[in-house]
Amino acid sequence: MSFTMMLAFMLVLLAVGAVILYVIKMKIDQQRLDFQEEQRVAMGQAAKKAETLLKEAKLEARSRLLEMKSTFDAETEETRAELKREERRLSKKSEKLDKLEDQFAKKEKYIEKNERIVAEKLESVTLKEESYTQLLEETKKELEKVSGMTLEQAKELLLKTMEDEARHEGAKMVKKITTEVRENADKEAKKIISTAIQRYAGDYVAERTVSVVNLPGDEMKGRIIGREGRNIRALEAATGIDLIIDDTPEAVILSGFNPVRREVARLSLERLISDGRIHPARIEDVVARATEEVDLAIKEAGEQAAFDLGVHGIDPELIKVLGKLKFRTSYAQNVLQHSVEVAFLAGVIAAELGLDIKLAKRMGLLHDIGKAVDHEVDGAHAIIGAKLAKKYGENQSVVNAIAAHHEDQMPESVYDFIVQSADALSGARPGARKESLENYVKRLEDLENIANSFDGVVNTYAIQAGREIRVITESEKITDESAMLLSKDIARQIEENLTFPGQVKVVVIRETRAVEYTRK
Repeated sequence: MSFTMMLAFMLVLLAVGAVILYVIKMKIDQQRLDFQEEQRVAMGQAAKKAETLLKEAKLEARSRLLEMKSTFDAETEETRAELKREERRLSKKSEKLDKLEDQFAKKEKYIEKNERIVAEKLESVTLKEESYTQLLEETKKELEKVSGMTLEQAKELLLKTMEDEARHEGAKMVKKITTEVRENADKEAKKIISTAIQRYAGDYVAERTVSVVNLPGDEMKGRIIGREGRNIRALEAATGIDLIIDDTPEAVILSGFNPVRREVARLSLERLISDGRIHPARIEDVVARATEEVDLAIKEAGEQAAFDLGVHGIDPELIKVLGKLKFRTSYAQNVLQHSVEVAFLAGVIAAELGLDIKLAKRMGLLHDIGKAVDHEVDGAHAIIGAKLAKKYGENQSVVNAIAAHHEDQMPESVYDFIVQSADALSGARPGARKESLENYVKRLEDLENIANSFDGVVNTYAIQAGREIRVITESEKITDESAMLLSKDIARQIEENLTFPGQVKVVVIRETRAVEYTRK
């Protein structure tokens, strides 16, 4: 092959290589352009996706923020409500402490006054004692000067002189007291009678909180419970009273502290049992009707009590509250009947003292009004009742009598003592309040044991249901004067060791018998 052909062949190869290189370069450039386009598209999609994710993240963050704000607001509101309740509770306690402080201050002033009186009397007694001592010394000296007088004769003369002087002083004192009593008879009689009939009546410690509904048969229990307990849940939800269905045959127990709700539940359950149709819809209808009837009965009971006593002008809402006492008991004593009794007794006492009978009856009727709502409001029922009476327009004297009938507030007038006395009389009368036989017998035994513990007592008998105790003594050991002291000591011992309503009469009997036989 010639050089020229080889050169031509090489040129052709170079040309072909150049063409191939150019094609390869074109493909590479095309691929680079395609890659850049794909990269641009991918970046655009990534940017859109990032923007979408950002928006979603912002929306989710805003939703979470709103949810957290709502939760925070709810917790804040609950905390505020709790703080308000705590503030009200502390405010009530503060008011009670202020009242107690006032009462203590009044009692302290009263004690200081009595201490001053006792100190003055003690000083007077000391002066009299010094005078008697000086007189005795002078008398002794005079007797010593008398010749021929023995020691016994001197003592007898001294005793006679002192006895005559004491009789003279006593006569003057009796005359002075009689004159003062006659001058202030009306005023002193009211004060003495009011003080004498006043006795403390203890706070109630128990009351009925359950009602029993009898069933025609034990199969009725299953119908009351209903499928999966829906009937009993509906009845409890509608009345707010717990139904206790246990092994007690043919009986269902209704438990709750609200006596009105318990009465509604009792009426509703009795009607459902009588009707036989027991299902949630029927339960709601029967409970609504029973509630209306009980409300009407409450109103009528309050109006009837006020009408029977001739007490008028009581606010209608306060009449309804008074009627609720029909379903309230204390020591198993119906509180409405107890209030009527207290009003009647207060009226009788006021009539004897020449005071306002209607005002005394009004105070007696409303004195326990706080017991109608004391399961809903904190505090003593006397203070609750006083606030209710004030709220519904009763005058201040009635409010004070209600607040002071258990000495939660210091008495301010004779009417306050009258209501206290009438309340004690109503609760202490025989048969008013239930008492177990065991406690009754033990109280009588305690009374007799206290009296038998004194020296000179032969026998003791508790009579009149423990209202009176008769003590038989030995006439050789107990004189007429010491019998009076013995009765006071026994009464004081009973007051210190026993708790009892009303009062206990202590009668000490000393008997002297003279026996002689006839002779033929």
